[in-house]
Amino acid sequence: MVVTLMYYRLSSQKARTFLLLIASCYFYMSFVPKYILILGGTIVIDYFAGLQIARNKGHLRKTWLIISLAANIGILAYFKYFNFILGNLEPFLQMVFPRKHVPIFDILLPIGLSFHTFQAMSYTIEVYRGKQAPERDFFTYALYVMFYPQLVAGPIERPQNMLPQLRTRQEYKWDNVKEGLTRMLWGLFKKVVIADRIAAVVDYSFDHINTQSSLHLLLGAALYSFQIYCDFSGYSDIGIGAAKVMGIGLMENFNEPYRAHTMPQFWSRWHISLSTWFRDYVYIPLGGNRLGNRRRKLNIMIVFLLSGLWHGANWTFVVWGGLHGILTAFSPGSRKSKDTALSAGKIAFISINFLLVTLLWIFFRAPNLHDALHYLYGIFSFRHGLSKTGVNNMELALSMILIGIMLVREYKYRGHYIKDNRLFACYTGVIVIACYFLGVFNENQFIYFQF
Repeated sequence: MVVTLMYYRLSSQKARTFLLLIASCYFYMSFVPKYILILGGTIVIDYFAGLQIARNKGHLRKTWLIISLAANIGILAYFKYFNFILGNLEPFLQMVFPRKHVPIFDILLPIGLSFHTFQAMSYTIEVYRGKQAPERDFFTYALYVMFYPQLVAGPIERPQNMLPQLRTRQEYKWDNVKEGLTRMLWGLFKKVVIADRIAAVVDYSFDHINTQSSLHLLLGAALYSFQIYCDFSGYSDIGIGAAKVMGIGLMENFNEPYRAHTMPQFWSRWHISLSTWFRDYVYIPLGGNRLGNRRRKLNIMIVFLLSGLWHGANWTFVVWGGLHGILTAFSPGSRKSKDTALSAGKIAFISINFLLVTLLWIFFRAPNLHDALHYLYGIFSFRHGLSKTGVNNMELALSMILIGIMLVREYKYRGHYIKDNRLFACYTGVIVIACYFLGVFNENQFIYFQF
């Protein structure tokens, strides 16, 4: 709030850029201060790489692009995958050096590294393709990478959308403020009232796999589907809303993903900024669907395996991405229909797709492959067990009601905000009261902060 008030008080766009950049640095340093140096280093490299790519021709342009990509991917690989790679190489190294053990290094992953790395790479790639002019002002480019509303968990923006807005002096508009605050409050509601509330049931299910009945294990997995959606889309809503208050529009990151009929449709609605990033910078350069059906399926598999690995240095994420790749590559697809009514047939397809997505989320949530497979076995063994969920029945019923309210609200009023001032005041009061009395404030971080 303080930053926003100061932002509108400043008349100079350059002063506004400095303010937002300082606020972004402060926000990032509140987690691990020293890692601001890593982020600053890549910003300097990418800024000068963009200038050199635009200035040169031929091999020099490609050389500067490679320098930029190598710097970003190298830092990402070291902090996120170095121990993972060493750990998987150990069995082979033991065959050569049987008495030697691979050391495990104490490497703390910088928060949101995968997000701002991909955003930075999109800039130099777009400059190389000639679709984006290089940003001459260093501080504006730095703000593009570090803009605090979406710095640590997206959406992963593109330079064509962000840079023109950061260069333009945004005028104060009460409608922007109302729209932004409405979005932020809704995101907060989804996070603290729904996601953090059902986390207790999810955690209990994954911590007590052996004693839970198949039905309760399935319930825990289904609730995790809603937990991760409300957690991640809640953050996106807060980030998009915070930017909108300052007159800056960020891209949408979710579009009712659990209403998807097929797996390809799910990925056109879930984490849209990441899905389109892989489409534009991996899938299409590999040939997309232009080289025949077999190559199309291979390209899809490559994209999803990389997407799984992007989420974390664990074989659970790789398997999760690979299974999504198989279901997407071999999906029959579906024609887009202008009819938005929910028929019995549509509900059946939506339910089947939701079940598949839910079962695959088990790999995403489980700490290792053994637990993930054990959890799946528990579901399909159709066993009886203790009827415990980690919460009482009233708490579970309340969680179900809140999920239902969330689904109806997003189905009916997605993309709308309250224009009437009195209704806006009432809405604000209701959400604040709901968060205060129904929210769970146990310092749970957003799930995607770890990526």
